[in-house]
Amino acid sequence: DSMTLRTQGRDVFVPESVEEKGIARFNFWDLCGKSKGAADFLTIGQSFKTIFLFDVPVLEMKDVNVVRRFITLIDALYECECKIVVLAETRPEGIFKVDLEDANCDEAFAFDRTRSRLDEMMSEEWLKRTEGG
Repeated sequence: DSMTLRTQGRDVFVPESVEEKGIARFNFWDLCGKSKGAADFLTIGQSFKTIFLFDVPVLEMKDVNVVRRFITLIDALYECECKIVVLAETRPEGIFKVDLEDANCDEAFAFDRTRSRLDEMMSEEWLKRTEGG
């Protein structure tokens, strides 16, 4: 069922959820392609323990605002100790196409942390640690 969460006077639409199971499903573009921020993502992470995120594309520097939102989303879900299932065109290391050697941008280094967090969130240890949720 769909539902709406509230944070800081704004609505956060959840298109698909099973509230009693703590599960929600989002299209990547609905979260990262729209004007959303940390408060929105933290509200999602506090409301659901398992997040399915689908349609995650390969991103480039021209998508820098989308990349920033994705970094913020993963940081928030990590902080909330959520399980995340990502359906993407590629593995985490290929989601943001940028050459770390040549890039002179904070996003490249921030995304390296995001990739590391995604790897951790896909690990058996993470799943065991977050089992209660």
